[in-house]
Amino acid sequence: MTPKSPQDSHTIMNELVLPNDTNTLNNLMGGRLLHWMDIAAAIAAQKHCNRIVVTASVDTVSFKHPVKLGDVISIESKVTRAFNTSVEVRLDVWAQNIPSGTKVKSNEAYYTFVALDGDSRVVPVPELIPQTEEDLMYFDGALRRRQLRLVLAGRMKAEDATELKALFFKA
Repeated sequence: MTPKSPQDSHTIMNELVLPNDTNTLNNLMGGRLLHWMDIAAAIAAQKHCNRIVVTASVDTVSFKHPVKLGDVISIESKVTRAFNTSVEVRLDVWAQNIPSGTKVKSNEAYYTFVALDGDSRVVPVPELIPQTEEDLMYFDGALRRRQLRLVLAGRMKAEDATELKALFFKA
């Protein structure tokens, strides 16, 4: 498999917030945003893997700013690291009010996807080679985030999470 760069998976998806997407305060419903984010992240993961992917986990979703009716949402997604059969995707969500000319970051998150073959069996994914300082920062952090996910899911013992322990204890 040919290694890829994070730029190979970079995706921007735009959506207009319509009345059916909002709650009674005319703010975008969180569930609708999570749906759009899942689609944008899956596209980035599929571009990296050249395979069908399924969502394995969603974590660290933070809601920083409400998104209003009529705003345009831009969801930027990019693979930050590839493991054996999974990839981590970072998402940044921007809300733009076109008439006022304002644009604010409303959300960010990490999604993890697993690549599947035609028989729905898990398959290896291409390696990711960071290209920039920012790519390297997200790449290095991905291992800590993965270990945290595994510890919280009960799939790894905390004492085995060496990258996480290194944040708290000096050798």
